[in-house]
Amino acid sequence: MRDDKGITEGEYQITKVSDGDTFWCVNRESKKIKVRLIGIDAPEPRNYFHKKEQPYGKEASKYAEQLLMDQTVRLEFDVNPLDQYGRTLAYAYLTDGTFVNEKIIKDGYAVLMTIPPNVKYEQRLVEAQKYARNHLLGLWKNHL
Repeated sequence: MRDDKGITEGEYQITKVSDGDTFWCVNRESKKIKVRLIGIDAPEPRNYFHKKEQPYGKEASKYAEQLLMDQTVRLEFDVNPLDQYGRTLAYAYLTDGTFVNEKIIKDGYAVLMTIPPNVKYEQRLVEAQKYARNHLLGLWKNHL
């Protein structure tokens, strides 16, 4: 599958983690893209544009950086491959098969945010959030 910019699904090397749900990566042809993970919303780590820094944002960003920086991921698209800002929307998998979108939610560093029609793994992400909330992980520690 390919997005509207000609980006194809496949393996990418992560070069920068912007925050808890967004990163930059390159493919073998050195095509650089900005990826927004589908189905999750991590708190903002700093003020920028119209968004304000949110509680637990710095922790979520640090977690994503430790999980993803310099890793190779396989990207998978859903129905809409781009968001309103031109970012590639994707599900990401580490080389060991870890489903990144699910792991970030399950470990409590993001919450579920589904925007139809990109709902392929919605139920898995719902279960991951229930797990994090029930075990008071990450941002759920002080949330209840």
